[in-house]
Amino acid sequence: MIKILHLSDIHMGSGFSHGRINPETGLNTRLEDFVNTLSRCIDRALTEPVDLVLFGGDAFPDATPAPYVQEAFAGQFRRLVDANIPTVLLVGNHDQHSQGQGGASLCIYRTLGVPGVVVGDTLKTHRIQTQNGTVQVLTLPWLTRSTLMTRQETEGISLAEINQLLTERLRVVLEAETRRLDPNVPTVVLGHLMMDNASLGAERFLAVGKGFTLPLSLLTRPCFDYVGLGHVHRHQNLNKSNDPPVIYPGSIERVDFSEEKEDKGYVMVELEKGRVQWEFCPLPARTFHTIEVDISKAEEPQAAIMKALAKRDIQDAVVRLIYKLRSEQLDLIDSTLLHHALSPAHTYTIQPELVSQLARPRVPELSASNSIDPIEALKTYLNNREDLKDIAASMLEAAHNLLADDMEDRDLNASKNLQKYARMAKPCLDVKG
Repeated sequence: MIKILHLSDIHMGSGFSHGRINPETGLNTRLEDFVNTLSRCIDRALTEPVDLVLFGGDAFPDATPAPYVQEAFAGQFRRLVDANIPTVLLVGNHDQHSQGQGGASLCIYRTLGVPGVVVGDTLKTHRIQTQNGTVQVLTLPWLTRSTLMTRQETEGISLAEINQLLTERLRVVLEAETRRLDPNVPTVVLGHLMMDNASLGAERFLAVGKGFTLPLSLLTRPCFDYVGLGHVHRHQNLNKSNDPPVIYPGSIERVDFSEEKEDKGYVMVELEKGRVQWEFCPLPARTFHTIEVDISKAEEPQAAIMKALAKRDIQDAVVRLIYKLRSEQLDLIDSTLLHHALSPAHTYTIQPELVSQLARPRVPELSASNSIDPIEALKTYLNNREDLKDIAASMLEAAHNLLADDMEDRDLNASKNLQKYARMAKPCLDVKG
């Protein structure tokens, strides 16, 4: 039985805006968070010990991370080298420079000849000898249209057609690669891919490079024993039959507030030919909390905010407070009290949002399902606009004139009247806005 630790989407160096400078180290605390969660993954790999570590891509936010960020990443994977644990580093979209045309940040490990480290920057099968046997790892790095097609081939066709053509090209290449597999050796696919049935996380906002979506059927082949993926930050198993398991372990640390409700972790795999078991292992990632409260109708707006804060455990969390209020309530909020109440948080932001007084619910009588006379519709509208009551009669008169039988005689004057009353209404609208 071969033991594998599968992790992905480290994004070391992300989220600095949600951290602060640690005065003892001089480093951003969010960098320290990412290092700590990665360290826990490596700790598990060493204590098991595992036979192989698979990294599913996106080591950094981009292909040119700061040297101290690269050092923090390399320092953790160096521990695997020292323990003689083979490691596969797959190239993700964030690791590619200029959409793959300028190489990838992880390729330096191959250039330096780091023992036991395989860099997966091409579609290729790697035969890896571990302490408990041989395993075949087919690497599928992030693919762009330029990987499989020329610019001339993509001209004049839609994105859907490009996606279909790319999928068919990849299917042919993948079929050729699988025919070279040893049927007696367990096989793992390691891909940084966007599958068509995946539930998205923050990667939809962070995407770098133009990839394409692949059908699940491309990877659910009997010759594959385990399919380990990267790119999607939310942990999920795309193939519930587990034949084979198609697993996104998700990112190891929260990147932003879009991931605040997602569990973070890695996957432990036990593998032999024709048999696989896997388990998701949660990590104690930094907590994110969004606290939203609408105080626009509250008699005591400050108290309403404090009550909402008291309901949440914000100790050492990254917090954003969003409260909605009317403009006349601004002077009723004591920001000093809010800052004091939020002080237990790791970091926090306060985002007041003004509620527009023109934003009213749609008048029921004017819904699309109701048929109503134009004059009655205008009356209904004016009855719900207190700010236009002084000119309502004149507006109704102008509307009657427009709809009268002698439209040709009155059209010009009525139009001018409507324009005049529209100008009269504008100051009211401006004041309300």
